[in-house]
Amino acid sequence: MTPLPHSWDVTPREAMAIQARLAPLVETSDRLGEVKRVAGVDIGYEEGGAVTRAAVAVLDFPSLTLIEQAIVRLPTRFPYVPGLLSFREAPAALAALSRLSAAPDLVLYDGQGLAHPRRLGIACHIGLLTGLPSIGVAKTRLVGTHGEVPAGRGEWTPLTDHGETVGAVLRSRAGVSPIYVSVGHRLSLETAVHWVMACTGRYRLPETTRHAHRLASTEAGAEGRIEPTAETQRR
Repeated sequence: MTPLPHSWDVTPREAMAIQARLAPLVETSDRLGEVKRVAGVDIGYEEGGAVTRAAVAVLDFPSLTLIEQAIVRLPTRFPYVPGLLSFREAPAALAALSRLSAAPDLVLYDGQGLAHPRRLGIACHIGLLTGLPSIGVAKTRLVGTHGEVPAGRGEWTPLTDHGETVGAVLRSRAGVSPIYVSVGHRLSLETAVHWVMACTGRYRLPETTRHAHRLASTEAGAEGRIEPTAETQRR
């Protein structure tokens, strides 16, 4: 996993220029293999935002059993700027991903992918840097408009922005508010929706997100890590 070269020590204006350079590199066609290890990534903050806490939860697929986790805390070095959150959060997320015993086959991020003003949300950004297939799964809309979402579980309607389909507004559970799914890297929107539903149980959010959010929000041990099982080590 060779990262594309760019500095994290940049101004907001420089960050937007980096997004413009990287966005055309995002792949929106299916290029992923067999999925046995699916990960969720979420970010929290400590000490009033001075410390970024990144959590990765790896689940076995299809059982959705937690098999490995990692937490990294780093000083927060980029300001809060809407549309540039990956520059604030990605360094810690990348460090947490690097602690895993093996790379996941698919990563679901609590955030946006293509459904972003410059088409480079955190799922796209980190997907490009790692080369891993990735999906953005957000609880709220950042850009775009959409029609009414059908009521049934698994139903969705396109999210469009300036005439371009940038995501799916997905009813992950009947009777609850929809979630916003967008391509991160190396898969199509239809495949992204499929995998989000495959990772979703009886709650609104995928199990990957639920596990990662719990780790990002609460203490999980000194290192924040479950040692890999024998099954994990074979993959």
